[in-house]
Amino acid sequence: MLKTLDLSQVIVLDIETVPQYQSFNEVPPNMQELWEHKTSHQRKPDQSPEEFYERAGILAEFGKIICISLGIFSYQNKSYSLRLKSFAGDDERQILQQFSSLIEKQAPTLMFCAHNGKEFDYPYLCRRLLVNGLEIPAPLDISGKKPWEVNHLDTMEMWKFGDYKHYTSLNLLAAILNIPTPKDDIDGSQVRQVYYEEQNLERIVTYCQKDVITTAQVLLKFKGMEIISPENITIVS
Repeated sequence: MLKTLDLSQVIVLDIETVPQYQSFNEVPPNMQELWEHKTSHQRKPDQSPEEFYERAGILAEFGKIICISLGIFSYQNKSYSLRLKSFAGDDERQILQQFSSLIEKQAPTLMFCAHNGKEFDYPYLCRRLLVNGLEIPAPLDISGKKPWEVNHLDTMEMWKFGDYKHYTSLNLLAAILNIPTPKDDIDGSQVRQVYYEEQNLERIVTYCQKDVITTAQVLLKFKGMEIISPENITIVS
């Protein structure tokens, strides 16, 4: 499949998420109880629901999306370039509306690619779209489709080669494939702090865009192609 994959038909995607509330005390009582029940098997024996709440962003029922970054390939002069587009802010519904509008109008037949997308990004997006009362864009909607009809690419799944237990981070893949990546000043575990305590959304957007670039470069490596040079990567408003 990768040999025949037309990259001009692929959108590389990454999302950043945080807990819906800054602190556990702000969570409505009924949701506190549901959080305690939902995470009962994930918390350490001595870890309270309140202490574990900083990880609420990874669960779509208790988190929200604050950034969606997309990477679109184009081919010219015998080489690929990548254009980046991000939707970010405090209003999750607005972010999702902007994302859906772009996909439905300009890319209804394109396929998505994300690292660990099948376990995280794709289902998280769909769940939050439903929570916000929004329609799921056609490329994300897998309802009623057969497995081979779902055009969702996942670079982590590709690297598994059928090994269901194997997890490899994007940073590790980039390192072993000799993909140069800029040293980030934050990682995924710090997004909540940067958003709520530092209120630095731009820093999070930059981090999200870097993950899109790295995922795109990994996909190129999987195809046996040269990676995209920095001067051929642009950010569009």
